[in-house]
This record gives sequence, C-alpha cells and structure tokens, in this order.
Amino acid sequence: MPPFPGALHRRALLAAPLLAMAPPPAAAQTCRGTVHLTIDTGWSREAEAIAATLRRHQVRATLFLADEPTFRGDRTLDDSWAPFWRARVAEGHNFASHTWRHWYFRGDAGPGQTRYVNRTGPGAETLTQATLCAELARPMERLRQLAPGAEVLPLWRAPGGITTPGALAMAAACGLRHQGWTANGFWGDELDSAAHPNAVLARRAIATTRPGEVVVLHWGVRSRRDPLAHVLDEIIAGLKARGLCFAPLPAAGVA
Repeated sequence: MPPFPGALHRRALLAAPLLAMAPPPAAAQTCRGTVHLTIDTGWSREAEAIAATLRRHQVRATLFLADEPTFRGDRTLDDSWAPFWRARVAEGHNFASHTWRHWYFRGDAGPGQTRYVNRTGPGAETLTQATLCAELARPMERLRQLAPGAEVLPLWRAPGGITTPGALAMAAACGLRHQGWTANGFWGDELDSAAHPNAVLARRAIATTRPGEVVVLHWGVRSRRDPLAHVLDEIIAGLKARGLCFAPLPAAGVA
C-alpha cells in the first residue's frame, strides 16, 4: 500500500535541504579532439607532483618504463617504486616498454643485428633478435611483478626516439610497434629552463597542440632547473579550455 499524502509531503520537506546542498552535475566537456599524453621514466623528481596534476584533471596517460636512475638514488623499477606504479595502475593509466637499460640505438650491424650503446658511460652491445626482444620485454615483466594488473600495450619507444631499420623490424617480430611523438608533441621538458622558460613553453603547448597529438613528457628531467611540471596544470587546463580531451594510447598506437 503506498504511503498516504501526508507522509509524501513530509519526505519532500526533509529531502529539500539535501537537494539544495547537492552540487549541480558537471557539464560534459565537448570534445573537439583527443590528445595522447605519454610519460617516459626519466629522473622522476617531479613524479608525485605530475601524478597529482593528472589525477586532479582526471587525465589518463600511457607510461613508457625503463629502469633508470632516480633523484632518490635508486632506480625506477626497484621495489621502492612499487607503490608509485601500483597507484598509477589504480588510476587507469596503461604502460609500454621504453627498453630496460635506456641505451641508444646506433646503427645496424648487419641482418638481424643492431648496435645498442650506453649514452652516459661505457657499454656497447650488438643486439640480436632474441636479445632485442628480451631488452624490450624485461621492463614490462618487472612492472607485472611490482604492480600486478597493469595494462601493458604491445608498443615500445626507443630512448631519445632514435631507431634503426633493424631495431624496428626486430621489435615488430617481437610483436611490438614503435610509438614516437608527433610534430607538436614535444613540450620542451628536456630543454634548458633559462633559455626556454616555463611561461613560454606553456603558451606554446596550449597554442600549438593539435587533435591527435602524441605528447612526450618525463617524470622529471635532472638538467632542467625549473621543471615543466610547475606549469603542467596550466597547460592541461588551457588545452581543455580549447575543447581537447585526453586519453591513453590505444593498443595499436597512433601513426
């Protein structure tokens, strides 16, 4: 039996203050294009600040992982970074390989062979099909140990974005497609901050980033005195004001 009219009236009166206090539903953003933000490991000094900015703006990105030294004196894929990566998994970011050692490709040494060189110290190696596949697979294997449930894409990115025909072909045989960044996707977080101040980089990023752009950032760049992370909030807000939305890379990557 339905409640009598007086009860309905009392319920309405009780509910009215609660309805008045409830915030209005957020207006859905009109999406005039999608930007794919990608983040390479790097020095990681601004990692928590960048993660907080992305969380505040509800931006999900694709994170390319290598085992690199960090500002804390450890490495990005040590056990000490497990809570950080687990938090990113929980936020819905996806992941791809940035190689294990973050060395640079420096020409092919013959069919099925490519040269792999340490840019910051001694060390050089000729990778074969098997050893290249292992180099690309190892950071994702380690990620799965640190953060089970991570969504791993069949993509990779060469350090510095530098590839060789042999490296690309062998990686494809491993089932991985190379993903670089697009023409306006370098926002300048690796540039000298005295010559390229944040205010200038922020204005340029907001003005020149186009729909479909693949953007590259780092969790921190050791050499930059004034990190771009300090204006990342401004950049994301500016692009959203232009009607651009953010999404992680799809499994097939972006051409």
